[in-house]
Amino acid sequence: MKLFLKLSATLLLLVIAITALGYFLWYKPKFNSTRNAGKFVYKTTAGDVIVSQRLQQKALSVKEYSKLNQYNSDYCFMVDMKIASGKNRFFIYNLKKDSIEMAGLVANGSGRNTLDSVQFSNNANSLCTSLGKYKIGNSYNGKFGLAFKLYGLDATNSNAFNRFVVLHAHPCIPNAETAPLPICESWGCPTVAPLFLNQLKQYIDKSEKPVLLDIYY
Repeated sequence: MKLFLKLSATLLLLVIAITALGYFLWYKPKFNSTRNAGKFVYKTTAGDVIVSQRLQQKALSVKEYSKLNQYNSDYCFMVDMKIASGKNRFFIYNLKKDSIEMAGLVANGSGRNTLDSVQFSNNANSLCTSLGKYKIGNSYNGKFGLAFKLYGLDATNSNAFNRFVVLHAHPCIPNAETAPLPICESWGCPTVAPLFLNQLKQYIDKSEKPVLLDIYY
């Protein structure tokens, strides 16, 4: 009996060791890959035609709004919430060239979501993403480190500032795509990977005019 218990314990420890090794060698790198860290190059495929068309269509209204309201008209940030969270859907978009410069993952709000859809809301305490255009304001160091204040410019996101919806990073957001697996959710903030936020910061810091963020569905 004692021999059986010893063999069982040894086998259990072996299984745990193999599982842990598998996690660090295969599973964990998929969520924390640094091979493309800081690059976030967007590779267009045949299935991305609709995504590109939607981006170009949204860019037309962003261009016009930027010129009329003194925002940066060279580039903007756009988030397509129709794309699954495990795929790149936060785009740094060149308005002059009508092209994507970089793309990364971004979390959506956790409020009232279902397995099949993401819910949107402008209400306080909803924990939902709010759709619409945002003015990216000053940076500050908050609970999650570097963050940028956001000011909602549409009726659908007018409460963003009062809801403390900001652009920030979190370690739970990986650098590389995880699809078909989803990524973590936020409490309504557009939350990105720390390395991707550093890329966004470079664009924001060098801009003499405010940069627009457009979250759409």
